[in-house]
Amino acid sequence: MKLTGFADEAGRDLATQIRATRELGWSAISARAIDGVNLHELPQARFEEVADQLDAAGIQVPEFGSIIANWGKKIGSDFEITLTEIDRAIPRMQRLGTPLIRIMSYAQEPWGEDQQEKERFRRLRIIVDRFAEAGLTAAHENCMNWGGFSPAHTLRLLEEVPGLKLIFDTGNPVFQRDRSKPAPAPWQDPWEFWTAVSEEVVHIHVKDCISPALDGVEPIYTMPGEGYGRIAEILADAKAGGSEGWVAIEPHVATVFHVKDQSQVDWQQSYDSYVEYGRRMEGILAGLP
Repeated sequence: MKLTGFADEAGRDLATQIRATRELGWSAISARAIDGVNLHELPQARFEEVADQLDAAGIQVPEFGSIIANWGKKIGSDFEITLTEIDRAIPRMQRLGTPLIRIMSYAQEPWGEDQQEKERFRRLRIIVDRFAEAGLTAAHENCMNWGGFSPAHTLRLLEEVPGLKLIFDTGNPVFQRDRSKPAPAPWQDPWEFWTAVSEEVVHIHVKDCISPALDGVEPIYTMPGEGYGRIAEILADAKAGGSEGWVAIEPHVATVFHVKDQSQVDWQQSYDSYVEYGRRMEGILAGLP
């Protein structure tokens, strides 16, 4: 297994992201945002600068953390937005030599309301096919989107969307209800979710946290192994299954990436905690049987 990470949690600017990566002795970044802007939203000239800087630093990008069909987009949104995101992402992935892009299945509607499942499946088929035609892999993450409602929802996606692969996030189940179970739906179990979907997982995200007391409340994010994410067990199972793929850290410890107001973020603390998180992950991997 090889380690990468969402280095935009160490710093907004690329130079800081590269510095944190080098301090860990790593050679890869899971690219998401530069200067607070997602990679497929950067102006073309700025993207070219970023690509050249990554080349000069010897940093590879095994994964593109896109915002395509993510938790911030409702299923009723204009699909043309998604298509133009795809059109921008493909040549940028090709320029960086990035084989994998993280997608989602559009925002969850309140439970009990119409989830427009057929439209979700239709859109995801197009998304997956567009990337496949370019020789790239679209992989769905179990975040706050339709496919994250439960392992059963993810498995349904795999049935309905040929060619779709999975990214498994160890921490996301901890703060989501399992909507495949009777009310009151319990919090999801990361190990149960993992074992249900692991055969189609091509990439792993690591975050750890403690379940929130109430719905709609951010969980308490922890260093890896200190929360409910079952990280060591999941990685050990992946390794036993022959996985040699990438494991990306997504700490959320010092700053939750998707919080809109980051004006009060202590970026030195973010940098330090990112590096510490990476070192602890190295320890976890080293201790796997």
